[in-house]
Amino acid sequence: MATYAIGDLQGCFEPLQRLLDKVKFDPAKDHLWLAGDLVNRGPQSLEVLRFLKDLQHRAVCVLGNHDLHLLAVYYGDHKIKRSDTLDLILNAPDVDELMDWLRHQPLVHFDEARNWCMTHAGLPPRWSARKARRLSQEVEAAIQGEKPEKFFRKMYGNLPVRWDKNLEGVDRLRAIVNFLTRMRFIDGMGTLDLMSKEGLDTAPNGFLPWFRHPKRKAADTRLLFGHWAALEGKAEADNVFALDTGCVWGGKLTALRLEDEKLFQVAAQPKKESTSKKVSSKKKKTV
Repeated sequence: MATYAIGDLQGCFEPLQRLLDKVKFDPAKDHLWLAGDLVNRGPQSLEVLRFLKDLQHRAVCVLGNHDLHLLAVYYGDHKIKRSDTLDLILNAPDVDELMDWLRHQPLVHFDEARNWCMTHAGLPPRWSARKARRLSQEVEAAIQGEKPEKFFRKMYGNLPVRWDKNLEGVDRLRAIVNFLTRMRFIDGMGTLDLMSKEGLDTAPNGFLPWFRHPKRKAADTRLLFGHWAALEGKAEADNVFALDTGCVWGGKLTALRLEDEKLFQVAAQPKKESTSKKVSSKKKKTV
């Protein structure tokens, strides 16, 4: 039995199938962890959702910002963006079932026994994995409740940019969502910068990548995250594994086998598959 954590799919169903073939994934005994952004931008988001839903308990998926956007369009009547590729999902005969399944996925998956935590964008330096899971459940209660539209109609926005335990209502829920699904750069006071989206050298003055913060409370927890394709899978921080390697942009799709921290990759196009190598949490080799 093996567990494979996979980075942002964004509708890249065909590369996912090649990756699963490469690792000889057996749905009867193996498990998949998906780091969010299952849908959008890529061509086969509908196939991705159907496949993961059918895996049932064999797949653990955390919600990413694109997944939440799809739910906000469906439940909150938000408009589709020009760059979205969500029409096939929204017009599918099983859309109601798929959206109900999607909204019941967590924002944080924390396997405390194995000391692995997975979120879409990472963990704020001032949060432990336990705290992140506890706070994520507040958002999940709103999403999974009888009236998810109440949350999704007010989900969007960049404020507040700093966590405060005294936050209440939609501001509190929006802050939790932004930290867990949109975070990249953060300053020493815990303030988010939600505008910079490129590589590490684009950090605004006074900001640094969240995983480079010198006093991370979750430093001893092994963290899996996606969201940041510009990193190209290179977080270069102890116990931190960046899984988004830009498949939807023509890069690669990456899986990490948790049992031995070995990486597997396939290129977005079949003819560009990578070769076999080995990894650690600091300098990851690929296969």
